[in-house]
Amino acid sequence: MSKKIIGIDLGGTSIKFAILTSEGEIQEKWSIKTNILDEGSHIVEDMIESILHRLDLLQLSAEDFIGIGMGSPGVVDREKGTVIGAYNLNWKTLQPVKDKIEKATGIPFYIDNDANVAALGERWMGAGENQPDVVFMTLGTGVGGGIVAEGKLLHGLAGAAGELGHITVDFDQPIQCTCGKKGCLETVASATGIVNLTRRYADEYAGDAELKKLIDNGEDVNAKVVFDLAKEGDELALIVYRNFARYLGIACANIGSILNPSTIVIGGGVSAAGDFLLDGVRKVYEENSFPQVRTSTKLALATLGNDAGVIGAASLVLQ
Repeated sequence: MSKKIIGIDLGGTSIKFAILTSEGEIQEKWSIKTNILDEGSHIVEDMIESILHRLDLLQLSAEDFIGIGMGSPGVVDREKGTVIGAYNLNWKTLQPVKDKIEKATGIPFYIDNDANVAALGERWMGAGENQPDVVFMTLGTGVGGGIVAEGKLLHGLAGAAGELGHITVDFDQPIQCTCGKKGCLETVASATGIVNLTRRYADEYAGDAELKKLIDNGEDVNAKVVFDLAKEGDELALIVYRNFARYLGIACANIGSILNPSTIVIGGGVSAAGDFLLDGVRKVYEENSFPQVRTSTKLALATLGNDAGVIGAASLVLQ
């Protein structure tokens, strides 16, 4: 029997686990709630208990596995297997994740940043089609990213390679980003960014669009509402959509010129708008791309959904 891999996707609300073959096929998956109480001190113990319980149920032992891979938020030291500053996990102090999990399970352990790991997943089994050069951009509450170049994840000197959300794109009315600087892609192309744009253009808009009425009535407006209205031809929603596409399309053109990957994969919650989102972004991307990049680097929507994290984590073991 060929050996298996465990992939773990550690998030602020849940921890997803999967047992995969070395070809990337998921054989078993499950999840547990993330307990962030007491400075997140229960998280690693809960993971160990869950893994050992599952192996017991399946009558598997450490000898059946090549390794365990995990994607984690925060600042990850890949060599030492530690994490610090994962504030959504309440991890303010250094967490020796690798040491604890290897001691308890007897299985080799590998770890990387969660956005990098999702990039590996989409590159290996998703829209990246296992090509050596793939960029993954995730549009959620913020904008995350990961870069695979010539088959390897790029980390950079301080581990900050692939911080795509902090490319400066907004020179019109730049908004302060959580990182401290202004005009970041994250402030105009994330779920939060779309709300920022809606407020901006609603202030300047004098017509009677449905989106304008919702804003004026103090209703909660999110990215889905804006895109749904834009699809229906709502005038204000279309203004927001075109500007969102302008910022994201220019960022993709810049990424294409620097890296010339086979694919820039767009995922995360905002990408649920599907081809409608992609068509607008692609138009701007093509208008602003270097000719050789335009004809070789394509844009695509992510295909793995919630499985990108566990699949990418598993691929860390094979790197």
